[in-house]
Amino acid sequence: MTYEDRLFAALADPTRRGIFERLGERRRSVAELARAVPVSQPAISQHLKVLKEARLVRDEAVGARRIYSIDPAGLGQLRQWLDRFWREQLAAFESAVEAERRE
Repeated sequence: MTYEDRLFAALADPTRRGIFERLGERRRSVAELARAVPVSQPAISQHLKVLKEARLVRDEAVGARRIYSIDPAGLGQLRQWLDRFWREQLAAFESAVEAERRE
């Protein structure tokens, strides 16, 4: 499975997207996420495992808890992948405008 496959499979689930969006607001523990999302703590942990394997989140030990946050490196890879399409679309638009000017 490619990085992009893991990434989009991880974000395809609405619960995982919700967790990811909440982590975009601030760092949170599993217990905090479980209070905000209508699933059990073990289910939250499984969703976080998938997000971590896709390199979208990272965790840090703080005492006996694990605190999760967005992984900037993984998010950067996602951004680079998406930027490729943006650059291609801008180049296509520029070509179309130039062709129209020549007519």
